[in-house]
Amino acid sequence: MTPIPDRIGPILYFRAAEPDALRVAALVARPEGETPGDMEVAGTPVIPQLLATCEGRAVWRYDLTLPHGSPFYGFEGVERRVVTELSGDLRIAFVSCNGEEHGDLGRDASERNVMWQRLLGQHQAAPYALMLMGGDQIYADEATHGHPLTEDWPDRVPDATPAQLEELETHLRARFFERYLRTFSAPGFTEVSAEVPALCVWDDHDICDGWGSLRRDATSSAIGQLLFRIARETYLLFQHGATEADIPDLFLDPEGRSLSWRHELPGLTLLAPDLRSERGRRQVMGTAGWHGVETTKGGPQTFVVSSVPLLGPRLSLVESLMMAIPRMQKYEDDLRDQWQSHAHREEWRRMLSEVLRMRKAGPITVLSGEIHLATRAEMGSGPEQIHQLVASGISHRAPPQAYARCLGALAGLGEAPLPGRPIRIRPLPGQVTRYVAERNYLRLERRGGQWRAIWELEESGPTPAMAL
Repeated sequence: MTPIPDRIGPILYFRAAEPDALRVAALVARPEGETPGDMEVAGTPVIPQLLATCEGRAVWRYDLTLPHGSPFYGFEGVERRVVTELSGDLRIAFVSCNGEEHGDLGRDASERNVMWQRLLGQHQAAPYALMLMGGDQIYADEATHGHPLTEDWPDRVPDATPAQLEELETHLRARFFERYLRTFSAPGFTEVSAEVPALCVWDDHDICDGWGSLRRDATSSAIGQLLFRIARETYLLFQHGATEADIPDLFLDPEGRSLSWRHELPGLTLLAPDLRSERGRRQVMGTAGWHGVETTKGGPQTFVVSSVPLLGPRLSLVESLMMAIPRMQKYEDDLRDQWQSHAHREEWRRMLSEVLRMRKAGPITVLSGEIHLATRAEMGSGPEQIHQLVASGISHRAPPQAYARCLGALAGLGEAPLPGRPIRIRPLPGQVTRYVAERNYLRLERRGGQWRAIWELEESGPTPAMAL
């Protein structure tokens, strides 16, 4: 394995669309003790702020305001252009599942990042203005390996002394830093992220597989809480260019109990509920998370980023079957992670009702990842219809075709958690099956005020455009 990178960036993060400018943050990592190079906008230098250090690396942030008339910034001798005018035609990329559970850091870079290279080529031909990252930006599952306290996490949760926990904290922070530094220095991602500001929401693998759906004695233990704290710290740092002090400015809950966010762009509302910070085995969101959803009014077009698909097949049947078979019960947390779980049924209905409320202000589309397949779904019809677009697996390899066919058969049974508003899983444009087992990402394009969606599939190529 190659040495851990000691320099990455700049990586751009969206902050706000102002009437005459775009505000972004730019994150860079450099060897500790080295001051990063000059950055400037319209000839004016921008002074960086040191955010964190770990394992000989220092992470810095530049806060940039890019005027519409001068959408460029320079860094270390390279000038880059950013789309700053967001009121007209617009291109947005949606990606998720940027890694794998086992051995991700040792994969061949050309194989792993082929879809990032495709996204880069499209950006160079017709620039993207924004990149929505819908969860599992890293796969941190193996970060717990290599330390005796967490080698068998979460199956074994030993007691630990304060000194042992302090040692484990050092280990976990170093491993999370390593994963972000390696993942965010990947070919394709590096070039895209230097010119396309990102908005990110996390999912379980950004913490550990199944976080919040695991046994409570594991997640509430001192070790579990330490793992969550380090995952949160590095999530803020590398996925938002932020620290705890920035939370009131970036998220809907100023206290940070929930890391849900909402942004208003010209003609577009973006909402991303945090489905992890307050999650428990019988809860998807707590008071803070629900407040963020309930205070969102919607607009001419609303995109809701739900890291776990909101419209899905009747997985509760599979959950019941698995619980009846002892050797299958180890997969319980995978199904409890879903909105459709028996444990979350009432919350699922509540969320669907809130989405219908937002729909009254204008069209609404749910964007989801997580399942390593591409698909779409609809709820209801006519003026209350809700679309869901699932794009999952920009670098995670696709599951077997048989898995996609089985899930498609299950979807044929139908589901209607809200009376009179059935959920239907539909094939992508140009496809005949409900689920496509290929790596993929999504293009969202506004042309002449009309939105359309195009899935970019690894083998099949782009789908025909679907009107939203």
